[in-house]
Amino acid sequence: MGLRTSISERQRRLGLELKQLREQAGLTTSEAAERINMTRGQLGHIEAGRTSILTERLLDLCRAYGCTEEPYIEALVSMSESTGRGWWRAYRKHMGPDPLNLAELESEAVAIRTHEPLFIPGLFQTADYTRAIFTSPDLGFANIDAGLRFRMERQHILTRQTPPSVHAIIHESALHMRFGDTEVVREQLLHLIELARLPNVTIQVYPFTAQADAALTGNFAHIVPANPRLGTVVVEHLLGSHYLTLPSQLKEYDCLFDRIAEKALAPIDVSLAPETHSVKDSLALVQHVLYTL
Repeated sequence: MGLRTSISERQRRLGLELKQLREQAGLTTSEAAERINMTRGQLGHIEAGRTSILTERLLDLCRAYGCTEEPYIEALVSMSESTGRGWWRAYRKHMGPDPLNLAELESEAVAIRTHEPLFIPGLFQTADYTRAIFTSPDLGFANIDAGLRFRMERQHILTRQTPPSVHAIIHESALHMRFGDTEVVREQLLHLIELARLPNVTIQVYPFTAQADAALTGNFAHIVPANPRLGTVVVEHLLGSHYLTLPSQLKEYDCLFDRIAEKALAPIDVSLAPETHSVKDSLALVQHVLYTL
């Protein structure tokens, strides 16, 4: 079987999980490969994500490593057997690997926790707001039309039959950033309020007046699949995305998100009567920004 020329984050993660199981069992690559009648080179390619592994071989490895956690093993098998042939594959010629990886991770999510200091999260953006970002000369986006369609298609997970819970904390500065004209910004803020009506969506605003915990980090998204052990924190930066997968990293970002959420304003809740709203909640702040436009 030939080696992959392009490795997805799912494929890389499966190999990494198998490598970590081997190391925890105290086995070298040669020792582990010998136990399941495989060459050292073959196992090395699997651990690097460069080639696939048959389900029976994967189960043999788990047994050799003493791994008996059935839900975790089932999750590894699911990762191994997945074709990755979701809707995002139609964009392979137009998009880089990071957006494709993000879409695949989101497709398997049961929960997404995201923090955005300067932008409205991509899952919540209107088409006009997204286009205004993509056409900004300072940001230099390419393939604008394909990128716009891709982002809009990502948002379908919010209303699919079994949608993930999405908890977003948006810094107040993102509400004031002018991508597009006043009408574009107004439409975007009204769209946030409408999205908050979805039972699986929670939106909080982190105000300028809060303590500076949110200033200690940039944007990130913790994407949690059915087995939380296989969650991923995606940190975006200028040159691409960084994927954090170690248990200590996931725990650190979980704690960070909890601290930010605790100091953010109460979530947007449009079900409450106007007179029951606190003066200082997320809806009141969004409405205030709308009033000043």
